[in-house]
Amino acid sequence: MEPLAWLYARQGWVKPGLERIRVLLARLGNPQEAYPVALVGGTNGKGTVARALAAILEEAGLRVGLYTSPHLVDFQERISVQGQAIPKDRLLVLLEEVRPLAEALEASFFEVATAVALLHFAREGVGFAVLEVGLGGRFDATNVAEPLLSVVTNIGHDHLEILGPTLRDVAREKAGIFRQGVPALTAARGEGLEELRERARAMGTPLWVLGEEFSLLGVEALGEGLAFRLRIRGEERTFRTRLFGPHQAENLALAAVSGKLLGAGWEAVARALLRVENPGRLERLPWPGGKELLLDGAHNPEGAWALREALHFHGLLPAALVLGFSREKDHRAMAKAFEGLGPVVLTRYASPRSQDPRALLPLFPGALVEEEPLKAVERAFTLENRVVVAGSLYLVGEVKRALLGLPPEERWQ
Repeated sequence: MEPLAWLYARQGWVKPGLERIRVLLARLGNPQEAYPVALVGGTNGKGTVARALAAILEEAGLRVGLYTSPHLVDFQERISVQGQAIPKDRLLVLLEEVRPLAEALEASFFEVATAVALLHFAREGVGFAVLEVGLGGRFDATNVAEPLLSVVTNIGHDHLEILGPTLRDVAREKAGIFRQGVPALTAARGEGLEELRERARAMGTPLWVLGEEFSLLGVEALGEGLAFRLRIRGEERTFRTRLFGPHQAENLALAAVSGKLLGAGWEAVARALLRVENPGRLERLPWPGGKELLLDGAHNPEGAWALREALHFHGLLPAALVLGFSREKDHRAMAKAFEGLGPVVLTRYASPRSQDPRALLPLFPGALVEEEPLKAVERAFTLENRVVVAGSLYLVGEVKRALLGLPPEERWQ
């Protein structure tokens, strides 16, 4: 079986525990020990924080490896060095090297992907690696690394069937990436923050909380992004970014302070935030006829509310919505967040994990159904001149693949 097909066949099952990844990496020579690491977890925004922190460290002069998930168009996106995705031939060689070891250990899709990333970074001689946590924290494969810094962006209602049922339970799992004496940062609030504080206190982890040790003083919508002011230790700095949505100011504040704690200067931070991109997160694409397509991976209630706020904040309404969700998500809560924004076309992505759009009709009165995502987008453009695709990163990825003329991938992870 072709290496990527073999890897994809391992999707869809999660095996908690770090035993397999530890043994796998030990047999590969423990590549994760060849460079310092930052771990970035949390419910929403961790991809943005990871990408921004990697850019900051690059601007500070380091050779940086970045590991993120999921990918949108191509698996190679997940593993990059200095902003360049792993070459396809290199990826296939590493998969073939890891494959027999992984099969002997019955390693999961994400464990294999993580091992390949860590091995690639070691062989590329990176000076630092930024690793985005896949799911939770305590038992996530990335947590095999010993970080110099940890981030838990926030605590929200996602994967409760695995991490929950309560937000305190979710926070406890995500705090598993904390280490004694190693700084951690968060923008969490409420009971999630309370649990993170308790875990940090018990572990002896210095916890930097947005709104306390550092603060946002204002967020301004710009024609091509945002500006925000950050205060830390009595010092104020203004930053600009091409990312959209006031929630991104929180994510970038976490990245900025993380970069500073890791030794970057403010000039490096400013350059990085101005250039950082995160595809599929309020990504704006031109459409023929002067129309606009927006792609956003909002896939849980907090993400949906953040998208709603961003559309209002940047004056991006009216718009038609193309929505598709994974089966296990809180569809009712997400429907509430999207209510009244505009006409809705329901669709699905190419996986049994995707919810049947017809089953969602009671939550979206008057919605249309179009099974194929690109056809759903085209139908939505008959309703409004701006279309927003949201509900799942897998849906966003399938739309992007379709726009490139690529067939859909069956996605579980």
